[in-house]
Amino acid sequence: MKSGLLGFASALVLGMVGVSAQAQEGLSPDKAKFRALYKEMVETDTSITTGSCTALAGKIEAHMLANGFTKAELTQFSVPDHPKEGGIVAVFPGTSKTLKPMLLLGHIDVVVAKREDWTRDPYTLFEEDGYFYGRGTSDMKALAAIWVDMLERFRAEGYKPKRTIKLALTCGEETSWAFNGARWLTENRRDLIDAEFVLNEGGGGRTDGKGTVVAQNFHVGEKTVGNYRIEATNPGGHSSIPVRDNAIYELSDALVKLREFEFPVMLTDTTKAYFSRLGAARQDEVGKAMLAVVANPQDKAAVAVLDRDRMFHSMLRTTCVATLLDGGHANNALPQRAGALVNCRIFPGVSYEAVRKTLEQVIGDPRMTVTKVDDRGPIATPPPLTKAMLEPVEKLVAKYYPGVPLVPMMSTGATDGIYFGAIGIPSYGPPGLYGDPDGNGAHGLNERAIVKSVYTGRDMLTELVKTYASPKGR
Repeated sequence: MKSGLLGFASALVLGMVGVSAQAQEGLSPDKAKFRALYKEMVETDTSITTGSCTALAGKIEAHMLANGFTKAELTQFSVPDHPKEGGIVAVFPGTSKTLKPMLLLGHIDVVVAKREDWTRDPYTLFEEDGYFYGRGTSDMKALAAIWVDMLERFRAEGYKPKRTIKLALTCGEETSWAFNGARWLTENRRDLIDAEFVLNEGGGGRTDGKGTVVAQNFHVGEKTVGNYRIEATNPGGHSSIPVRDNAIYELSDALVKLREFEFPVMLTDTTKAYFSRLGAARQDEVGKAMLAVVANPQDKAAVAVLDRDRMFHSMLRTTCVATLLDGGHANNALPQRAGALVNCRIFPGVSYEAVRKTLEQVIGDPRMTVTKVDDRGPIATPPPLTKAMLEPVEKLVAKYYPGVPLVPMMSTGATDGIYFGAIGIPSYGPPGLYGDPDGNGAHGLNERAIVKSVYTGRDMLTELVKTYASPKGR
């Protein structure tokens, strides 16, 4: 209890510093308070190696208790063998006895950042030239802070939603091997997170690289991640008497075949809508190709045009790429073993075993083995693109980003939403925030978030959550 009080006191001090500094820059008191919370979250290291999600979950609990929530509405959780990878669930009660709750989801863990590699301390929030810098500023502590701040403002203003609004902030999204809080909740505490739908990361917009927002994406569905090992074995021998039968050469031949192979083109309702909307808005060769692929996924000429863009290429199919290599055991011996790790991003509805068999067929060498090493979770289930989910987003994008197209999009990456889809709860990534075409350093060096994006996104997402939480006519 003593350490928790000290942590809470520390948070208050940091918050007061943030509020004071930003109030002088013209921020309203509520935005200054939000910035202080955002700062506290970024400056709490939650990487898997040196940080603690549990520590941040404790700070968030203290923050929410100080802003009107009760102990009964907050649940911290962790497991004994992963004590630093805990999370927190909050419940904001609604008035309806018939409407199912909605869930706001976010991960609070971040990719490891090394101070010696960064221009600035990665675990200090810097605001420079229109950007917030720091690990997690864009992936995804801005959205996590928005969710917490939003519920606290709802409580302060006396807002009573029809739906109960739940919030789950979890650890483990950035790794495939550590404890994953979202998965644990769906498998062990469904009562805590049961909902009609989830609002998660994955959506948002993009600028032209010069500050102008050119698109807002509504994340509807994603791929599944599976890792496979391709391995060649050989009796080996002395390197002074080489033979053609060589494990490294065999592996090399297999990887060349993999490089040249393309999985078949596939479309979901989301990707059809994505290419239809973007294609209709473009008057160039790419726009025509988008419309042609929707009309006929086997149009090879249209597919060839879209494949020039690596994002479109990935959205059209399952992709597999070699990411790790190992082989041999001595510099004067023929290799007895050579292997490669192949990372696959699997199209919704395609099974892990189907991908493994395809890799086996592409390699076409009975001397080699293909085995699944691990996966990111269950096979992806595309959520429905319904009018009830899409219309509120369309109206608010038109309000906050007039003239900017809203495009439903299937993520080529992976989020924790996949675990909720597996138990029948669809997950969506709303627009609102936006970034630059280079990805803003997420998972890389000098990660940053656009200041204007964070504040505008906060306002838009607040309206969106209220619209979903209190639907008209229900």
